[in-house]
Order: sequence, then structure tokens, then C-alpha cells
Amino acid sequence: MRKTSFHRTDPFSKLTHLRQGVTKYGPAPHKPVLLLAVMRGMDEGWISGNRIELTPELVGAFKSIWQEVVTTGHSPLIAQPFFHLKGEKFWHHVEYPGFKGWSAATSSCKTIGMLQKTISHVELDPELFALMVSPVEREVLRQTLLKTYFPDASLSNGVSYWDQVSDQILAESSVEYQAQIKSLQESLDAASYEEEVFVRGGVFKKQVPRIYDNTCCISGLKVETSINASLIDACHIVPFSQSHDDTITNGLALCPTLHRAFDRGLIAINPDTYRVIVSTRMTEPVTSTYSIQQFQGLEINLPKSEKYHPSKENLTAHLERFVGNF
Repeated sequence: MRKTSFHRTDPFSKLTHLRQGVTKYGPAPHKPVLLLAVMRGMDEGWISGNRIELTPELVGAFKSIWQEVVTTGHSPLIAQPFFHLKGEKFWHHVEYPGFKGWSAATSSCKTIGMLQKTISHVELDPELFALMVSPVEREVLRQTLLKTYFPDASLSNGVSYWDQVSDQILAESSVEYQAQIKSLQESLDAASYEEEVFVRGGVFKKQVPRIYDNTCCISGLKVETSINASLIDACHIVPFSQSHDDTITNGLALCPTLHRAFDRGLIAINPDTYRVIVSTRMTEPVTSTYSIQQFQGLEINLPKSEKYHPSKENLTAHLERFVGNF
């Protein structure tokens, strides 16, 4: 009987023959770690179709798995493997309009900012995707990757990188959190810091609405869906670029329209009474059902736990920033 042999067209063969960059630390582990992160996304449900986006969840999973399986001195950056996996022929970039052909014409990309600007998402070969969406086959693929590239490692169900950041955002004071961000900014290179901030921003966007019961704290809008979609935003009271603060007390849960109004200084929150102040520098049709003026003087809905109430100091800073509008 003739032996069955795997060819480069076979999904398992493709995953066990990844082209890895040669570095002073040995073969670069980034590509297999990214593929393991994609599988974790399928495990947890934030990747459900053949559409892999560069999300904070994916970066967080990448960093979690990296901590568990990589023991060399490589830098845990996701941008390059997300870009260079295109060379494996099963990882297909789908570019935004206006950037068609950018991926093929570009030899390298080192920042997630550039990838987010140009790449809408990635699609896998249908044959590989069909295997990945099957829990049984996905586990076989996962063990194949581990055995091939990380034979001495295993994946646990311990505290993930995402959970570590969530704990910091939920439990730390603004002062502690800001000190930590300052330390990261001073110790990390620009690309690593960019990815760190990207993940933390993603956690903030998930945790603030959760703390507010996925409800706009001003309008009371609450829409729950069976898909990974939300109509409630996490709004920084003082922008992260100024505050370096992703803690819950620097956040509000708002519907998109009121989020935009808050960011532009058309509404504010009285730091003493937690009541809405609407700018005097705007006009609206009086009969409009969607008038922002209707919220003037309304007390916002606060989180059940007082420790998560918006910081009076931050609300004051926001009000002072737009003082001429009120």
C-alpha cells in the first residue's frame, strides 16, 4: 500500500511548514502564536465567521499565548505576523477601498495603526477555515501547532492577558494606573507601546458598558443582541491622550450621539449633582423627539457600586475644558 503524503496544499502541511524569520534568538515564533490566537477567538466566540479582524481581543489573545509558550527574547508584536502570514497563501488580506493592491506591493508593516488603516480583515482558505470552525478539528490543529513549534509548552486556562488588564482597569486607582502607563511608555519601544494601549482601550470599551449594565447613563437606551455588537459606547471623560487613564471612574456609558455630544462639549455632567448640563450654544427643533435639550438637568444613572462612580475631578476637568459652551 502506498503511503499517504502531505503536500503543501494540505492544511496540516501548511501549518507545519510556516516560513519563520531567522533571528539571533532562533526562528521567529510570531506566526504560529497568531494562528493559536485565532483559534482561541473561535473557542471564545469573538471570531465566528471567516473574517479575522485586528481587534483588541485578538491582540490580547496573542499576548496571552505568547506568555505561555514563548521563552526566547523575541518581542511579542502582532503587526508583522498579521501582515507576513499573507506569504503562506492561506491568509488573504481584504483591503479597504482605496488600498487595493497595497498588501501585495508592500514588503513590510510594523505597526497596527497602518494595518488598521489599510486592511479591513483577513479571510482563510475555505478548506482551512472549515477545519478551524469544527471544535474537534480545531483542537487537532492546535496540538499540531504546539507540537511543531512549541514542543515543550502547553496552553492553560489560567488568567489571560486580557483578564490581567481588566483587573487593573477595574481595581486600580487612577494614580496607580497612570503610573503604570507612564512606566510602560518609558520602557517599551513605540510599536510595543502602541499595541499595549490598543488592548487597554479595547478592555475599557468592554468594561465600562458592562459596569453600566449596557445602558446609556443619560438616555437609558439599552439594546441587547445575540451577536457581538453594541449600541452603547465607553466614553473617556478626560481623553486618554491627556489623562493616560482607562480606569472605570474616567468613563461613562453613552449612546453614540450623546458620546459625540460629550466629546465636543455640547453636554457635560455637573460634578456635584451628577446632573446633565446642555450647552447654550446649540439650537434644535423644539418638537424633535431626539432633542438633546430634553436631558437638561436630568440625573444620570450611576453604577451600583460607588467605587465606579465617575470621578468628580474628571467631570470638573471636562466642564472646565468646555466652560465657554455653558
